[in-house]
Amino acid sequence: MTATRIKTEILIIGSGIAGCTAALGLADKGHEVTLLSSGMTLDNGNTALAQGGIIYKGTDDSPEQLARDIFTAGWNYNYESAVRHLCEEGPKAVEEILFERVHVPFDHTEHGELYRTKEGGHGLHRILTCADYTGRAIQDCLTKAVESHPNIRILRSCTAIDLLATRHHSTQIEFRYQLVNQCVGAYVFNAETDEPNTILADYTVLCTGGLGQIFLHTTNSSSSIGSGMAMAYRAGVTLMNLEYIQFHPTALFHRSDRKFLISEAVRGEGARLFNIKGERFMARYDERMELAPRDIVARAIVDEMLKTGEDCVFLDAANYVDKNLRKRFPTIYKKCKENGVDITREPIPVVPAAHYFCGGVLVDNRGRTTMDRLYAAGEIACTGLHGANRLASSSLLEGLLWGMGTAKDIHQCYDEGQRLDQRLQDSIPDWVTSGKTEMEDPALINQDWATIRSTMWNYMGIVRTTSRLERAFEDLRNLNKRLHSFYKSIRICKESVDLFHGCQTAYIVTTAALRNKNSRGCHFRKD
Repeated sequence: MTATRIKTEILIIGSGIAGCTAALGLADKGHEVTLLSSGMTLDNGNTALAQGGIIYKGTDDSPEQLARDIFTAGWNYNYESAVRHLCEEGPKAVEEILFERVHVPFDHTEHGELYRTKEGGHGLHRILTCADYTGRAIQDCLTKAVESHPNIRILRSCTAIDLLATRHHSTQIEFRYQLVNQCVGAYVFNAETDEPNTILADYTVLCTGGLGQIFLHTTNSSSSIGSGMAMAYRAGVTLMNLEYIQFHPTALFHRSDRKFLISEAVRGEGARLFNIKGERFMARYDERMELAPRDIVARAIVDEMLKTGEDCVFLDAANYVDKNLRKRFPTIYKKCKENGVDITREPIPVVPAAHYFCGGVLVDNRGRTTMDRLYAAGEIACTGLHGANRLASSSLLEGLLWGMGTAKDIHQCYDEGQRLDQRLQDSIPDWVTSGKTEMEDPALINQDWATIRSTMWNYMGIVRTTSRLERAFEDLRNLNKRLHSFYKSIRICKESVDLFHGCQTAYIVTTAALRNKNSRGCHFRKD
């Protein structure tokens, strides 16, 4: 394989709401942007799957009221600076980008006003929707703008292998001895050409999304394996709150590699939860009932399932939502109907599933990481906004605002003349192939993935204990050791890169959970 060497001003790894927003912000300022998508299209991440909506502002709302809801949902473990930043600047970002720049068709009332709904943990109606496919509508509008922009080069079917760092990759001693470790791009595997590329950039932005696919049951896209976190970890970048993984309480109970999300907006519109005995059980767990924060509802459902011995509970929208369900939730209606459930007539069988990653690569309010020239935005980034548990519909706004802030900060760096040293770029070698011709064995890769996912679900799931975490730590440590050897013994391919990233992510997340003895929010330790 012959490596291709590419130079660009800004490299953005990931094409969801954060990546596309950052790309547009920089391209509009005249910068050359290279945007990577691991799939054939830009919508293969979690953004397009987001159903519920995006936080805006309600009637008689205020930044202080929203902040209170965020702190309550996050168990007061949130970073105040990040919370204030989102509450004060978030609505402006929605207006500037989603209203004015890409024209997202949000729902309106019959009187022509923006329709606002309410979800769990919110004190009032402040969430904008596009029926039950808000993320899809936002992604489509962003994708159209990105694909038509002359300053954005899109590389599809490209999977980042490793971040390029001066301390790890430069062949020149003078750069290795510098106190500041700089990111200068990434090694990237191009599945279309079957070759690794070296992409050198003045600035690199991680927008790789979440990690739900390291669990057996998840609502996440197939690309959500924590690849950005694994690469940042190897580069020595500071990570934060890795143990805080939110499990969505209501995913459709059916057989599938990816569980279909039943949006929290369904409960926001009035749907109620019942166990197999027909009991409305949430009153036993929280006075906010079905609109309690997600971690509380998820644990309540698990508890009810254990008590009754059943595989699911039931969400009844048919008898309690005073709206046309086919019109308000068309995507959910269609998917449930395909699985034999008519939500206008009968309750929906639901179970919890791994949903949102509240931790990640530590960043400030401008998206800067602890590594020079490396930024992160979206679900991969730990802004501190979510604390120990995410407030519903805050993730799209976080990705939008931090993607926008990242673009502004990088543009300012260019205004100050902070370009990468050409000698440093020249000192970075291309990817060195192992010379192996043996391809990956699908049976081995599938088995390793099955081990990772079952280990994480059984030992690192909704309810955790010391003994479970210790078992997960040992099993994943041993698997990581084996994969280091396996990774070097075969010809590099997307499947082997993904497996390596997924296993390393599972291991470092488990290590963080084992280290944190405090039970809080999404990190619930039974013992």
